Amino acid sequence: MRIGFDLDKIFINSPPFIPDALITRLYMKKPDGALEYRIPSKPEQGLRRLSHLPVFRPPIPENLAFLKSIPKDKNKIYLISSRFKFLEGQTNDLVKKYRLDKIFEEMYFNFENRQPHIFKNKVLKKLNLDLYIDDDLSLLNYVAKENKKTKFFWLNHTKKNHRLADNIFAISKLSDIFK
Repeated sequence: MRIGFDLDKIFINSPPFIPDALITRLYMKKPDGALEYRIPSKPEQGLRRLSHLPVFRPPIPENLAFLKSIPKDKNKIYLISSRFKFLEGQTNDLVKKYRLDKIFEEMYFNFENRQPHIFKNKVLKKLNLDLYIDDDLSLLNYVAKENKKTKFFWLNHTKKNHRLADNIFAISKLSDIFK
């Protein structure tokens, strides 16, 4: 099985005390209702570099443990993150610190600053994944339309697992992808 995962909020937590709604508001822009993500201004990039230091972005231990439990002989596991170029240093530090390069078959990062949904859609098509897990439902709705054979999972940390669309399912923990 070919399985892809996002990075942030899947294996690396958000900064504490910053509500998800605020992060989403800073990250996405929808002037006409179309899906579009903001590339931060230079001053905001400096602030975001600080907020992406490991002290503010702790790992999610149960998710890393689950990832390591997936049999590598039967599965190929990929990391697909839409982090922009200005976070390349912090991203490389995380990869080294948590030895992610030893876990994933390949890792893809959006260091060319493409729109995240466009970047991930291109990688998903290239990899022809069976399963993909992300925390961004707007992005999943976009990529699911063009990757009908892939089963998508929205990790939403609620207690209720359910189908959202033909190939999108809400899950509360990573191990639910195999249920």
